[in-house]
Amino acid sequence: MRQSWCDLLFAHWRAPVSALRPLVPSRLTIQEFDGSSWVGVVPFRMEGVTARGLPSLPWLSAFPELNLRLYVEHGGKPGVWFVSLDATRFLAVLAARVVFQLPYFTADMQVEERRGRVHYRSMRRPSDPRVAFEGSYAPTSSTFEAVAGTLGHFLTERYCLYTQTSGGTLLRAEVHHRPWPLQDAEAEIAENTIATAQGVPIEGDPIFHFSRRQDVIVWPPHAVQS
Repeated sequence: MRQSWCDLLFAHWRAPVSALRPLVPSRLTIQEFDGSSWVGVVPFRMEGVTARGLPSLPWLSAFPELNLRLYVEHGGKPGVWFVSLDATRFLAVLAARVVFQLPYFTADMQVEERRGRVHYRSMRRPSDPRVAFEGSYAPTSSTFEAVAGTLGHFLTERYCLYTQTSGGTLLRAEVHHRPWPLQDAEAEIAENTIATAQGVPIEGDPIFHFSRRQDVIVWPPHAVQS
């Protein structure tokens, strides 16, 4: 699959590994940085989502998405574990559930940019308890690439995702892209229940990064053998 991720906010909070352990398969190690693990809430827009070699259809291949993600590794290979992924396109949600075995959900979502600031709203349907995010965000610095060994690099430079089939088979999908073109960011969050409503505790003040666009290739998942 090829796709582009646009107007993306990385919002991250600390979380204790012990609280995250029940959410992640035992074969995966939950990674820590600076004494704790981290939880990412990532709102953005998708564009050009299609199989490689096929044209993208604007009414099907462009839509908002909101991710709740954790940071894991297996066999020394760091990656992302998704607790949930919310999107507006039912067909895209269905395809991702079937092909990638990812926990996608449909949501009512609105995204618009006004005066250089992204305004973002998401409400999962149906959801009880309420799984929602509402806020606005904007970059505050020039573009840079995160340096290896820094927290920004740990949180963003990951080139695979892990998931698991209903039968318990651990899968890995490779994700190819250039290093993230990041900017420091500030955000005003009016509502954020996406983590706590799904049993994910978040602690302390968040840190924010912004990226205007990242072009991505995602390969089909394959079973992790060892």
